[in-house]
Amino acid sequence: MTTTTPWRGILTATALPFAPDGSVDFDRYADHVTWLCTHGSDGVVCNGSLGEYQTLTDDERARVVTTAVAAADAVGGVVVPGVAAYGSGESRRWTEQAGEAGAAAVMLLPPNAYRADERIVADHYREVAKAGMSIVAYNNPYDTKVDLTPTMLAALHAEGLIVAVKEFSGDVRRAYEIAELAPDLDLIIGADDVVFELALAGAKGWIAGYPNALPEASRALYDAAMTGDVATAVPMYRDLHPLLRWDSKTEFVQAIKLSMDIAGRFGGPCRPPRLPLLPETEAAVRTATEAALAKGYR
Repeated sequence: MTTTTPWRGILTATALPFAPDGSVDFDRYADHVTWLCTHGSDGVVCNGSLGEYQTLTDDERARVVTTAVAAADAVGGVVVPGVAAYGSGESRRWTEQAGEAGAAAVMLLPPNAYRADERIVADHYREVAKAGMSIVAYNNPYDTKVDLTPTMLAALHAEGLIVAVKEFSGDVRRAYEIAELAPDLDLIIGADDVVFELALAGAKGWIAGYPNALPEASRALYDAAMTGDVATAVPMYRDLHPLLRWDSKTEFVQAIKLSMDIAGRFGGPCRPPRLPLLPETEAAVRTATEAALAKGYR
C-alpha cells in the first residue's frame, strides 16, 4: 500500500459494534479500528455491508466515517468508506462527506434499487466521480443483481471513473480477463474464500472480513499468497477456509461477529432485520473458529 494507491494492501471491512440499547458504540468502534490497524491491516473499509450501513441513520453513518478516520489516522492507517445508496446523488453526497472527513478513497456499488443496465451504471459512476475522490468499484452481483463484467469495468476505467474493483463474483477466471482488458485497473480481492487464488492471479489488495476476528493470521496468509509462497500459504488456507467461506454466505455478518466474540474481540449482536444465527449454523461457525484458534491462529 502507498499513499498514492491507498486501496491496496489489506483493508478490513469493519463490523460495527452496538450497545445493549441498540445504539452504535462509537468508542468501541474507534478502539476496533485502532486494533485492526496495529495488528496487520493497512486500513479499514467502513459503511460496507459488514458494517450494516443499510440500518444506520444518516447521522450514525456520517459519524462512523469520522470515527474511523480519526482512529486510523492516529496509527497510520487509511479509511475507504462505502458510499452505496439508492440514488446517485446520495452516493455523491456520501462521497463528498468522506472526502471532507479525510478518507483516502471510496468504495461504490452500482445502482441497486433495481437491475440497472450498462448505460445507467456508467452514468451512476460519472455522477459520483464528480466529487473528486478515487473510486473502488464493488462488484457484488448476488446482492445487487447488477454484474460489473470485465468489459464494463474496462469501460469505466478507460473513462477515468474507477481506479480499482473489489471483485466478489467468486469467479477467479475474471482476474485474467480484467487484466487483459484493463491492465492498469487494480483488482482487489473481495471475498475471503478466494484470497489465495486471486492473490496468485495478480490482485493488488484484499478488502477482507475475517481479519475482524483473526487479523494476524489473515495478514500472514495474504503476505504468503501475494509473494507466491505456496508452501506457507496452502496449509494456512486449508486450515482457515472453513472460516473464510462464511464471508460469502448470507449469514456472513452474524458469522464474523460470532467468530470475533469467540476470539476475544467484541462482535456482539446485529441490528434487525438480521436475526441471531440458527443453532446449527452457530455450531458450525463456532467449531470452525475454535479449530482455527486451537491451531494458534490469531
